[in-house]
Amino acid sequence: QLQLVESGGGLVQPGGSLRLSCVVSGLPLDYYNIGWFRQAPGKEREGVSCISSSGDDTNYASSVKGRFTISRDNAKGTVYLQMNSLKPEDTAVYYCAAQGLYYCSIFQQEYSYWGQGTQVTVSS
Repeated sequence: QLQLVESGGGLVQPGGSLRLSCVVSGLPLDYYNIGWFRQAPGKEREGVSCISSSGDDTNYASSVKGRFTISRDNAKGTVYLQMNSLKPEDTAVYYCAAQGLYYCSIFQQEYSYWGQGTQVTVSS
């Protein structure tokens, strides 16, 4: 059974940075594409970024492109989301998820395994 655990969330001022981590256990990480998603209060969950199993391919939502960077260390079983130039509208619970398709995407319907989420709050 694949398990995903997010960490690294917290309170940060606008313009600040955070790095989220997603630790994957149960099966080798390099079997899976990993996505990051977020859900703000009163809104539907949305895709943020994804990275392919090899790390060669990445995708970003237009709202975070140029500010967020996704990366992975398969040996450590961990995927990261570096978030820079944070804005109040980035406030949300952030989730990582895994899927075993041949491509990565930010469509949550394609993901089978989910973590519990970590809260990110951007506020002065």
